Amino acid sequence: MHNFDQDFYKEIISMLNDILSQTITNEWLSINLAAKYVGVSYNTFIKFRHMGLKICEIDGIKRVSRKEIDRFLEEYSY
Repeated sequence: MHNFDQDFYKEIISMLNDILSQTITNEWLSINLAAKYVGVSYNTFIKFRHMGLKICEIDGIKRVSRKEIDRFLEEYSY
């Protein structure tokens, strides 16, 4: 496979992941999915946690509600 073909397929996969992240219907999201929901990197999303975003952690499993994400973003909007 040519380099162009590989780049093309990687771009298609990235676009499909973007579409999937925009059609998220679960109320509680993993940290990775929550970062995609907001459109930021995982590391940036963790910074949001340090800024006051509430995350639920049970037995090492972290989830965040879309309502909490929306509230947090609204709080920091100007």
